[in-house]
Amino acid sequence: METSTMGRVVVPARIENMGDLLKVEEGTLAPDAVRKLDVPAALVDTGATYLCVLQKLIRQLGLTPARKRRVRTAAGVTDVAVYHPVRLTVQGRDCMLEVAAIDDDCPVLIGQVPLEMLDFVVDPVGQKLIGNPEHGGEQMIELFAFLPSRSPESI
Repeated sequence: METSTMGRVVVPARIENMGDLLKVEEGTLAPDAVRKLDVPAALVDTGATYLCVLQKLIRQLGLTPARKRRVRTAAGVTDVAVYHPVRLTVQGRDCMLEVAAIDDDCPVLIGQVPLEMLDFVVDPVGQKLIGNPEHGGEQMIELFAFLPSRSPESI
């Protein structure tokens, strides 16, 4: 009989203040002034929806609140603050997304939305993220809509 070990999937991640990155593009902020965090062990949580970041780390990143959202947690339904976007980078792939605030005694959580945007799937036996096999392991977004005929260079 074959047995397999399944467990936690943790990955290193970089989180950068998107507002700062836009200022760098505008030329109003030096690249070395971008507020960013390297998280050595972000927990991949397929039961979560958002990228969830500790309140103290949100302060370090200088993020501003965008809205409140109603959420269902293991402890019941509550409201959480959602903050303006960051750039999340995991295993060389990046995406821009909003951040939900969580208590400082929790790990950073990478939920379903960032996993979709990064086009990763969870390999629970190998305890790692892998590129979506349906896309040949290459990062791809699914966009089932009619697009005008033009080359990416013209965008």
